[in-house]
Amino acid sequence: PRAPELEVGGNVRRIRSSPDGLRGDPTVQPRPSALPDLTIEGIPDERVAKVVRPGRETGAEEVASDELGQSPIDDRPRPPGDCLEELGVDRATDDGSDLGDPPSARRECGRPDEDRLEDGLRKKHGFGSEATDLGPAGVERALARARRGAVADPQFVSLPRPAPGGPALAGYHDPALMALDDAGLVEAGWRVVQAGLRAFLASSRLAQLAGSDEGLRALGLILGGDVTVLQERIAVVSTAMPQVQTDESTIITSFVTAMVEARAGKGSGWWAGTRLHDFTGEAGAEAARQAVETVDGERVPGGTCTVVFGPQPVADLVNNLIVPACSAGAFYTSSTPFLGRLGRPVASPRLTLYDHGALPGLAGSKAITCEGLPTGRTDLIREGVLVGCLSNWYETQRLLRDPALGVKLGVTGAAAEAALVPRNGFRFGSGGRHFDTVPGVAASNVIVEGTEPVTLEELLRRVGDGLYVGRIWYTYPINGLRAGDFTCTVVGDSYVIRDGRLAAPLRPNTVRINDNIATVLGNVLGLTKDRRATIVWAADEVVYAPALAVEGVRVEPIAGFVDALG
Repeated sequence: PRAPELEVGGNVRRIRSSPDGLRGDPTVQPRPSALPDLTIEGIPDERVAKVVRPGRETGAEEVASDELGQSPIDDRPRPPGDCLEELGVDRATDDGSDLGDPPSARRECGRPDEDRLEDGLRKKHGFGSEATDLGPAGVERALARARRGAVADPQFVSLPRPAPGGPALAGYHDPALMALDDAGLVEAGWRVVQAGLRAFLASSRLAQLAGSDEGLRALGLILGGDVTVLQERIAVVSTAMPQVQTDESTIITSFVTAMVEARAGKGSGWWAGTRLHDFTGEAGAEAARQAVETVDGERVPGGTCTVVFGPQPVADLVNNLIVPACSAGAFYTSSTPFLGRLGRPVASPRLTLYDHGALPGLAGSKAITCEGLPTGRTDLIREGVLVGCLSNWYETQRLLRDPALGVKLGVTGAAAEAALVPRNGFRFGSGGRHFDTVPGVAASNVIVEGTEPVTLEELLRRVGDGLYVGRIWYTYPINGLRAGDFTCTVVGDSYVIRDGRLAAPLRPNTVRINDNIATVLGNVLGLTKDRRATIVWAADEVVYAPALAVEGVRVEPIAGFVDALG
């Protein structure tokens, strides 16, 4: 066997959510100053595993340092085609930890383990993790699981190599948010609830609809949602990247839905940021105001019309359709509607879209990926032309070596390399970075821009007659992503546009959009100047989205039987 490579990564992850329920540590976990001793012997497969210097014979002993900021691993070039052994050490906490937690809380500590071995002409790749033990015994178990599950992986080339320049961000997280305890999280949740209740009570229209205290109760006012805090610390080191890479990031978000149930009014409010002192309860107030504004909405007939997609629908389309279509893996598997179109138009020249994970102050920014590589800007669509892809190290290497690269991507050589810089390899799972998954491809901050942005009022005037869609749900591709066909349901915050203004609310859950993402991108009429940090359910990226006007959108009326029920 040839010399293996070793990777060690550490992670402290806490997710807390309120007011639906508290999740997370009641105390602040200190930043780990050391990792466990990684000298491992007695591996179950009857071999002795050591940290081995690249290029030396297997069995040559090299003990790994247990200091987080040190590494004895030699960074000399490794002969191509070497086999790989990859160990990971991750620490994560979710849904509570340590004594004093609620009875339902639990602590997760874990390490991912990837073992790639050469078996004749076959390269095998296995992944294993250990969720309860950070010591040497835990490493042994994780590595044993990786070996037992190893399968042939001919596309594997190497672990990620260091990128020139290093990370652009350092010391950018908010210490106050990193130190937020459960009491502080509950207080943030109450701030949102109280702002929503005050907005309901201050509404003259709601008072008119109610007529009395008893009538107010009969309207069925509903306010629900969450405040979520994500606190992360990670460390990554490997034989391919011998200098330890570390990162600390924080984010706080809120998403609220309010309803005036008896009059079919439904509104949304949201907020995302990185600083605790910037957080207010405005998301609750916004949702309540929107719910009141959309009572007694109208139905509209089916057909094609011009639609102004608000920030939330734009973010939903980006998350569920555009980002997956612009990911390197989709090109490798020929499952993207943009197959072979790099350097060619895929959208209106009015539209530009890029991902930037290293912009200070943006909610999704991180210094490094979970592969230890620096984040940065990746242009995806520039004035309508497809110019790049989101990728991690593995996807970049296998796509660049694909004999069908020219057919799948549309270019080869230096142009392909420039389009596939691996800035987006993250171990995301169940919210934030997570130890028990291999690096995938994910966006960070997706920014949508227009070449000639205007105000919302001007955009509505240009549209004349149509629909303003403020919130969609259940957006997904049909007939496969490559076909580009998709469907979604308009669920709230929406209006009928007449004579260039918002004339009447659109009744929630009565319109479905069935169209094609290539058609939507090609029919963009304009975008607004204002962009808003927008979060999508179960997504880790944040989309900085404007309102986007698109002509010729196919809409279909649904749920007509509800009116017949009275």
